[in-house]
Amino acid sequence: MKKDARGGSRQPELFPRSKRPTIPIDPNHRLVLLADEIDWTELEERVEQIRMSKLTSAAGRPPHLRTLTGALLLKATRDMTWREAEDLIRYYAPARYLCGLTETEWSPDHTTLHDFAVLLGEEGVRLINEYAVKWAVDEKLADPSVAVGDTTAQEAAIPYPNEMGLMAAFMNSVSAASKRGGTALKAFAAKAVTKFKAAKEKIRRYRLFTKTREARLKLLTEMANLVEVTQTQFGHALEARQQVAKYSKVAQAKAAHLHETMKKLLPQIRYWLKTGKVAADKIINIHMPELYSIVRGKLAKPVEFGLSWGVTRLRGGFLLVTMARDRRELVDTKFAVRAVDQCMALFGKAPHAFAYDRGGYSLENVAALKKRGVREVGLAPLGRNDWAVGAKMKEKLVRERALVEAGIGTLKSRRYGFNRPRARSADMMGAYGQLAVLGFNINKLVRGLAARNEIEAVG
Repeated sequence: MKKDARGGSRQPELFPRSKRPTIPIDPNHRLVLLADEIDWTELEERVEQIRMSKLTSAAGRPPHLRTLTGALLLKATRDMTWREAEDLIRYYAPARYLCGLTETEWSPDHTTLHDFAVLLGEEGVRLINEYAVKWAVDEKLADPSVAVGDTTAQEAAIPYPNEMGLMAAFMNSVSAASKRGGTALKAFAAKAVTKFKAAKEKIRRYRLFTKTREARLKLLTEMANLVEVTQTQFGHALEARQQVAKYSKVAQAKAAHLHETMKKLLPQIRYWLKTGKVAADKIINIHMPELYSIVRGKLAKPVEFGLSWGVTRLRGGFLLVTMARDRRELVDTKFAVRAVDQCMALFGKAPHAFAYDRGGYSLENVAALKKRGVREVGLAPLGRNDWAVGAKMKEKLVRERALVEAGIGTLKSRRYGFNRPRARSADMMGAYGQLAVLGFNINKLVRGLAARNEIEAVG
């Protein structure tokens, strides 16, 4: 018998199958437990304060703060794209319960969710994370009397930086932005077609056919000269005043950003070609000039490219993190004291005991921590210096210090996506980093609450 080409069964059903399934939500699901335990009133007040501090005007319809905050927590619990978060909120019952949408058919789209995260930024998500850690302390799941500090690097999702790659990215981005940036930039793009083609040919020769160091340096110099001429003409086109449409303003802003970045980068490239040394504060990405190289000294990965973070672990495993805007802000010697200051600001007093590796050791730091009220200062000493704590406390703090590495490793796993986040700016890298830590903390919090209530969390 010939099979019907239509989908479905060849045996038709007497009644059409319902597309509105009715199933109960497991009360022990971790998202349900989280939604039931959170003080949504306090959390929404905090989020509203953050939102209002970022807005220039309160005009417009009020946002669905309950839903958007729940969506942010859902995104934090495991690494996912905003489209995947939208899909889960629309079709996954526990996610709808967390977002307070079980009594409605409305669901936010991925653009709304992303815009909300951009609005909060790194600072806003950090404040939500501090709320979660304070909640854990109130529930006796975290103990701020014992804290451990460390620093780590958040790698950016960028290619390995080199001079030819940076100049190639500049030429390609300028070509694309100029075609959408208004009349003056379009005219520049039309005149610079030959330069863009010449740049592509030089890049091709450099990557495929140039073998010797002398030939590479010669081609890099030619490329730098071509970029310099293009940069000058590009600047003249940007100076021309013109009326542009809404979407052209975005392209024009991008073009201006590229111009300013290359203005700083080109002398650094010239310096390297002349001396063979990397300039101070070298720009490593044309789109995110705030990124920097971080020397880690690891055998397999001596240098990482991205942002530095300071990590403070409370006894119980909960983490607080701080992002460094430049490579000098959170060096070990500075963060050892700053971590204690952060605990004092959050909990009202210094921890009773604090540990840090030998990178944070100095007699000045030991004295500064004791002055702040830390009774047991467990900075691992350098050389033949003695520990500032007794043998029993030393063993205890060494164990606590080792556990912070496990927490950092978990953050960098695929579940939370701390490393190489899907971000196109340093600000969003910060927001994604804080989201990873927020997810780590709230998952740990839900597991702790469930275990205390003798509930086996599922999901």
